[in-house]
Amino acid sequence: MLDDIRRELDGHVGEKIRVKANKGRKKIDEKEGVLEKTYPHIFVVRIEEGSISERRVSYSYADVLTETVELILPESAS
Repeated sequence: MLDDIRRELDGHVGEKIRVKANKGRKKIDEKEGVLEKTYPHIFVVRIEEGSISERRVSYSYADVLTETVELILPESAS
C-alpha cells in the first residue's frame, strides 16, 4: 500500500498540492504547496509563507495511509 501511494505521488512531483494534516484535538492544518521530492519513506512539500519566506515540510506515506494527512492532488487534464 505504501508503495502505491509513493508511485502515485511520483507522478505529481513539481505540481501544486493541498495538504490537510490532523494535528489532534480537532485541529486541522491546511496548507498548499509544491510537491518537491519523494523519498522511500517520506515526501517533501515546499510551502510559501508570504512573498519572501518558504519552508519545507515532510510527511510519511504512513500518515496518508492512516488518514492523519489528506492530500488533494491536481486533477489530471483529460
